Amino acid sequence: MRVILFDIDGTLLSSSHAGKAALEKAMVDLHGVPDSMAGISLAGRTDRSIVRDLTRAHRVGEGRPTEDAILEGYLSYLPEQLLHKQQAGQASLLPGIVPILDALAETPGVAVGLLTGNIRRGAALKLSFFGINDRFSFGGFGDHHFDRDEVAREAWGEVVGRFGSDLQPDQVLVIGDTPLDVQCARAIGARVLAVATGVHTLQQLAQCQPDYCLPDLANHSRVIEACLGR
Repeated sequence: MRVILFDIDGTLLSSSHAGKAALEKAMVDLHGVPDSMAGISLAGRTDRSIVRDLTRAHRVGEGRPTEDAILEGYLSYLPEQLLHKQQAGQASLLPGIVPILDALAETPGVAVGLLTGNIRRGAALKLSFFGINDRFSFGGFGDHHFDRDEVAREAWGEVVGRFGSDLQPDQVLVIGDTPLDVQCARAIGARVLAVATGVHTLQQLAQCQPDYCLPDLANHSRVIEACLGR
């Protein structure tokens, strides 16, 4: 048995910061704050932690009700921002993704899920927009967690619940594009493939000592070999 857990942004797809634009629109609507994302770190983090930083940076109130309202606003703007970025030629699935998902779906003993900082509904919106949401039926998400390692532990709990406690952590491969993807994979004892299709360079990712490090996922046969532990 092999379980493959994909990150979304910068790994499966590039949305050219559609999510950032949706958050900024929500902050204008709710709190009258323009350019609210300036100085807020995004790469590899959970939506919950990003929104907490927003509330603190702009002093608009803290706590779950305030955060949840911003996230609802974000979700309402996300589809139009994805469409805008796609029409501008700035949003797409990344190279190799569809052949990889096709090959994994045809391989016995392989399950494919998500390990993402996106909230669950945001993840579904992004993946549905690009026509691949039905490829993923489980995973860990950023709805409740501020720490990416906790998202990994949520995903591992899902994996054990679905496939049994006999499954070992090294039968799981996390595929992501940030140092935090590498870190959270290690938090659950999983193997990790780092891919330099996000904001981090191949050298920066290699310094995190992933099991595999690739410039992109275009060579899907090589990715499949990594997924199968070869």
